Amino acid sequence: MKLTKPRLALSCGILCISIFPILVKLKLAPGLISAFYRMFFAVILLLPYVIITKSFKLPKPKFLLLAMLCGVLFSSDVAVWNIAIQDSSATQASLLTNLSPLWVGIGSFFFLKVRPATNFWIGTAVSLFGMVTLVGFSFFMELNFDQAFLFAVLSGILYSIYLLVSKNVLSEVDVLSFMTISLLASSVYLGVLCYSLDQPFTGFSNTGWFVLVLQAVICQLCAWLSISYATQHMRATRVSLSLLSQAVITSILAWLFLEEQITLQMVFGGIILLFGIRITFYDKTISSKRLFSKD
Repeated sequence: MKLTKPRLALSCGILCISIFPILVKLKLAPGLISAFYRMFFAVILLLPYVIITKSFKLPKPKFLLLAMLCGVLFSSDVAVWNIAIQDSSATQASLLTNLSPLWVGIGSFFFLKVRPATNFWIGTAVSLFGMVTLVGFSFFMELNFDQAFLFAVLSGILYSIYLLVSKNVLSEVDVLSFMTISLLASSVYLGVLCYSLDQPFTGFSNTGWFVLVLQAVICQLCAWLSISYATQHMRATRVSLSLLSQAVITSILAWLFLEEQITLQMVFGGIILLFGIRITFYDKTISSKRLFSKD
């Protein structure tokens, strides 16, 4: 598989967002206010750059509104995902959120001109099987259908809608302009929401503030500039399914920094998951001979 610029950007973005669940697990700030500062600090850092370099271009009204909608969708996804993690477990929330490729595939089938290929559906089935293997079949069968469960599912649906809409916008708007508009909309939307719900905007420890800034720089700016660039040049279905590999990287990081155990079952599940992603990057008719050959 050739390492093109979009694929390299996607790999970089996946690595950056894989850090996010580790930071959320620290619980140094409420989930909703954490989502706000992730967007707010990111736009504060990005805005001076696009102004000084004159790289911001105001899109047509239609795409301006769609970019703003992307900001609301993405920030809502991050907010409910944070809450789902803090109200249940990162494992359950991650599993349900990562059902997003299924929603993207269904959305692409009904709303986009380019419908998912057969390889996408095969890769999705294999990857989801790998995801379930990664967290354990018994855990999957014992999911608690409470508010946290619903929020985690909602997170995946919101994220899939975001990918589909952003794919449309990025066909007409450059990445920096899109990110600027999206982050401004996210910050205003989450700021009003946090204020109306009496969320604490201050009172965090120095470590808490550092983690909030780290989320903005690494998990938002670096990650989503890279992923937006990849989305601009790749299929939305392929990008969404590739992001499943985040679960594998997050597990490794949790083992390194949070001393969480990695079992043989998790390793096996991760291999299956990545193999499913490999299938979606294969454009020709699947056969055992072609599948393992170089593109």
